[in-house]
Amino acid sequence: MKTTNNTILITGGATGIGLSLAEVFLKAGNHVIICGRRREKLLEARTRFPQLQIRVCDVASEKQRQALLDWSLKNNPGLNILVNNAGIQRQIGLTAGVDELMSGEYEIKINFSAPVYLSALFIPHLKKQSEAAIINVSSGLGFVPLTIVPVYCATKAAIHSFTISLRHQLRRTSIKVFEIIPPTVDTDLDRGARAGRRQEYRGIPPMEVAEAAFAGIARDEVEIAVGQAQGLHSVISPKADAIFQRMNGNW
Repeated sequence: MKTTNNTILITGGATGIGLSLAEVFLKAGNHVIICGRRREKLLEARTRFPQLQIRVCDVASEKQRQALLDWSLKNNPGLNILVNNAGIQRQIGLTAGVDELMSGEYEIKINFSAPVYLSALFIPHLKKQSEAAIINVSSGLGFVPLTIVPVYCATKAAIHSFTISLRHQLRRTSIKVFEIIPPTVDTDLDRGARAGRRQEYRGIPPMEVAEAAFAGIARDEVEIAVGQAQGLHSVISPKADAIFQRMNGNW
């Protein structure tokens, strides 16, 4: 996959892994658009990197996803890479019933529904490009869950499964489908929950993930596991790949 002269949209691009990906792609000579829910964070990102194009969007909203598509293609008709990075992580105890599940932002909509629908929305446009990509950010926790964040882990497992199917369906098009599989990363993903549970290890820097992802994309590695996530991926993925090919080879 070429890694320069692309037009790239990154969801959740104002902070964390998303912003680090934006920085790496900018340095390589790409045009980068980032979107997110918090205007102030988008403006902070553009202050750091004036080349960035920004758009406020809550990807959990069907209406705002459609508006993002319309705005993106109107202003950037050459857009050829979609990075589904936006995500949240919540500590949820299910033993008491539904209260904690319903008390905050809904992870399933942001972490899973949004990438599925955004991919479907952008595919007709991306298919018209000579070289295009959809890049989904999952997690090592999608392979082996941390039970204190059960919905987050389940959505990342779902993203991994979805990405495999999407890659197979698009294999005869110009769209390549990549998956970035980070380990624990030092970002504000969990909104301070790690500190609350006195978790000393905060993870690797997001730039480490971004640089590994960039290198993997350049080598056409469709599944890019980073750091400790490599161990989880290497144990589970090879056997699963062989079974997948047997199940789907004729489709």
